[in-house]
Amino acid sequence: MNRINQLFSSNPKDLLSIYFCTGTPTLEGTAEVIRALEKHGVNMIEIGIPFSDPMADGIVIQNAATQALRNGMSLKLLFEQLHNIRRDVKIPLILMGYLNPIMQFGFDNFCRQCAECGIDGVIIPDLPFKDYQEHFRNIAEQYDIKVIMLITPETSEERVHEIDEHTDGFIYMVSSAATTGAQQDFDEQKRAYFKKIEKMNLRNPRMVGFGISNRTTFRAACDNASGAIIGSRFVTLLNEEKDPEKAILRLIDGIK
Repeated sequence: MNRINQLFSSNPKDLLSIYFCTGTPTLEGTAEVIRALEKHGVNMIEIGIPFSDPMADGIVIQNAATQALRNGMSLKLLFEQLHNIRRDVKIPLILMGYLNPIMQFGFDNFCRQCAECGIDGVIIPDLPFKDYQEHFRNIAEQYDIKVIMLITPETSEERVHEIDEHTDGFIYMVSSAATTGAQQDFDEQKRAYFKKIEKMNLRNPRMVGFGISNRTTFRAACDNASGAIIGSRFVTLLNEEKDPEKAILRLIDGIK
């Protein structure tokens, strides 16, 4: 069974997934960050592939991606850094990146390298669901790579059900149609959206992302889904501390 499926079958609530942008604050720190996150109880990790035009991301992750590219990070180097990660890391690992560099690398080659490194899933925010169905799904399934799709408050119920029916792993429930970035609280409109999706009785578990940075937003996400995805807040702390252990301890202290 894919590690993502194992996680949600054994720990269905209050899960914490952390995003970081590989190649920053240091070029060679990818494995160190992953091991520190697992050591301190993170349930799942999203490893960000830096891209020059990350359209779904706010300024914090944009700046991190820019710095990572300046540091010399590439998809080829990332796979080299992840080559032996499964010698000791057990939790699910997901690559999150945009379609352009993945297509330049070649999607079949990308999935094959993911499988060789022990990557469990991918999130490609600018991959249209129709294109996934027609051109990418069969290749990903061949390598047992879960393609995680995003839904937003603007996604129709029909499309939500379609995504739920034709994907596996979990659904990434974006808290708003805005870009990534920390928020202090979720307004009533966002909370109503969480409740609406919850009442749809979807087959796949859901994780809430975008805007989660403190106890209030973390609790709201966990109350309405299997858990929360935190990106910008951790990227900020990692940039401040330079030490992944100190960064994750500060983050956990702020949300739990």
